[in-house]
Amino acid sequence: MPRLTLLLPATSRFAGIALPARLAKALGRADRSQGAAGEPAQLARHFDVLPRGWPAAALTRLLDTGEDDARLGAWLRVDPAHIRPDINGARLLGIGRTVGLDQDDVEALLPALKPLFGDLGFHLDAPHPTRWYLRLAREAKLPAFASPDDALGDDVFDHLPDGPEARRWRVLANEVQVVLHHHPHNAVRLASGRVPINALWFWGGGILPDAISSDAPRIFSDDPVVQGAARLGKLQGMLLSAFQHDTEHDALVDLRGQHDPRVVLEHWLSPTAGRARRQDVTFDFADGVALRLNPGQRWRFWRRPLAELA
Repeated sequence: MPRLTLLLPATSRFAGIALPARLAKALGRADRSQGAAGEPAQLARHFDVLPRGWPAAALTRLLDTGEDDARLGAWLRVDPAHIRPDINGARLLGIGRTVGLDQDDVEALLPALKPLFGDLGFHLDAPHPTRWYLRLAREAKLPAFASPDDALGDDVFDHLPDGPEARRWRVLANEVQVVLHHHPHNAVRLASGRVPINALWFWGGGILPDAISSDAPRIFSDDPVVQGAARLGKLQGMLLSAFQHDTEHDALVDLRGQHDPRVVLEHWLSPTAGRARRQDVTFDFADGVALRLNPGQRWRFWRRPLAELA
């Protein structure tokens, strides 16, 4: 029987939203389980990575420049960001593609920042306007940096790295902010209605895995990290727009980046639940909740419809 898995944000994103009647009925009859919460655990349920970990920077580097380059060392993403001070601290309000970066930004800002990193023996480049990288030695020890998804909208001081390796990176982040604060290109950005680039966000460090595998041979995702994982694992990786609801093949569909929960319910979950009459369907949420639907559940007529996901 074909298996279809949907990767979804946490069930809390759907709080207070009534489920469509057909979906509520199907989910009320579904098998429910609870796994580990968080994005790393969610992805680990579907990708077997050797050695263990999820080195986002190395995986997107593979996507941007190819495997030969991605194996040259360890990689760290250092994406341009906008941090806004407020009365309680400073909030990360935009990073990478959300701050409207283009090649003009790269050509203006990158030369000013390269010496800061070059003096430490790190090579900074930007093969994609929204994805900037540091190349480090393969044996480099890095602190645990927060991913943009975890930190966006929060006080940045709640997501600063700690541990013995963290101090040099906090100092470096401050030096970057000083350079960017005085850079004239930010006046150009402001004049065009865009926010200034006043920080770099460090995250996703590690080396390219030796191997990646998945039970799903077809991956539909707009996440460059997942696309890089699919390429390394020689899986059939495609953008989300290529997915057809009537597929009869095993597939993993990544909906974590969908921002409107009502659209997710009506456009994705409801049609997919209807496919459970002839297909094994799993809804895997980022908080560890999993709802599995299959054809045999149609006989569970005594179960009540699910009122809401959260």
